[in-house]
Amino acid sequence: MPAATVFACAALLDRLVGDPPQLLHPVQVMGVAISAWERLVLPRVKGAWGRKLAGIALTVGLAGGTAVGCRLVLDTLGALHTWMAAGVEVVLLASCFAGRSLGDAAREVLAPLIASDLAAARTALSRYVGRDTTDLDEAGVLRAVLETVAENTTDAVIAPILYALLGGAPLALAFKAVSTLDSMIGYRVEPYTHFGWCAARTDDLANWLPARLTALTVAVLSGEPGRVIAIVRRDGPADPSPNSGVSIAAFAAALGVRLGGENRYQGQLKMKPLMGDPVRPLTAATVNAGVRLMDRTALVWTVVGGVLLFLLENGRG
Repeated sequence: MPAATVFACAALLDRLVGDPPQLLHPVQVMGVAISAWERLVLPRVKGAWGRKLAGIALTVGLAGGTAVGCRLVLDTLGALHTWMAAGVEVVLLASCFAGRSLGDAAREVLAPLIASDLAAARTALSRYVGRDTTDLDEAGVLRAVLETVAENTTDAVIAPILYALLGGAPLALAFKAVSTLDSMIGYRVEPYTHFGWCAARTDDLANWLPARLTALTVAVLSGEPGRVIAIVRRDGPADPSPNSGVSIAAFAAALGVRLGGENRYQGQLKMKPLMGDPVRPLTAATVNAGVRLMDRTALVWTVVGGVLLFLLENGRG
């Protein structure tokens, strides 16, 4: 099956099905491996350099092992039957794309909020964000949902699409391994300060280009690219992450809202830089518009990527 067809089928499968909770997801397997290595290493290795080397070994081993293992499986299946390998690659690629799941998560939080059930909205939100949600008011819940959609448009939607275009399922899964490592150990607090250093830096590098392509696409789709890009350049660098601020600032500018501000993590107050200008109020309708903007951004790169793969394959032919 041509790579363009595999890619298109995977994108369609994600759109139609998402991530069924009853099925084992590759990220779950990665999480088990990360936790096992963490339990093995952290009690035994106390020094900064020892933990940094253990983290480098984990990052390189998991990302590289995932890519090589996936390639071997697909090649073995391909030797048996080409369509069997193609079908497995479609499923594996679809598991890397998270557009449907991200939109569903946002709607899961918005539904009780619209029904005036703030407690249920907080509970739903707590399943998707790291910040404390117990005391959030309606505005805080809405801001958290939109910031999550904006940030994850880069690392859960556009980046997997781009790496799938560059290297199929093996490279897309390797990226998911890096992303999972960052979400589990990429923190600047002990015991992860040194252990998670490589994972965090690798994730920053892997998302650098996708974040900027996301911001550029959002700017074009907004109809006011100059204004959006100017706000991204003004506000994005203030975020400690080289990529999150770029995505969040782009969405804030395109939707005409202000994001950022006070967040609490495990009871500790943390000030996030302000992104965008408060031209419009932040409402449930605004968040839904953000989800649609994410969908349109993903569609742009799915179509562009599919066409490029088709042209490259036919050019080689």
